[in-house]
Amino acid sequence: MTRIAISTDRAPRAIGPYSQAIRAGNSVYLSGQIALDPETGRLVTGDIAAEARRVFENLKAVAETAGRGLAEVVRITVYLTDLAHFTAVNTVMTEYFQEPYPARATVGVAALPRGARVEVDAVMVV
Repeated sequence: MTRIAISTDRAPRAIGPYSQAIRAGNSVYLSGQIALDPETGRLVTGDIAAEARRVFENLKAVAETAGRGLAEVVRITVYLTDLAHFTAVNTVMTEYFQEPYPARATVGVAALPRGARVEVDAVMVV
């Protein structure tokens, strides 16, 4: 199976040895996004909602480059350094996804890159 790297300057460049996304057949695997501003490379500051919006904007940019966008996402994983942010991130998520929502797992983690409080990865079918 051929693997095709997906890349856009509308989302932050990879900060390690990975691709923003990989297409394999009809599936696209989007790497985790944190709230890095693609123009400055800096972490968005503010409340958790502002951070989550930047995360979903980054995912949206990669998803649009790979296909039609977030409507094709079938699964996401949300990583939170504080599960008390669960409700706020859910609220922001509803700004980017409509029913039927993608399948999802939420995982509490000790730390995320660059001091981020939320990271989200996704799988799309195109």
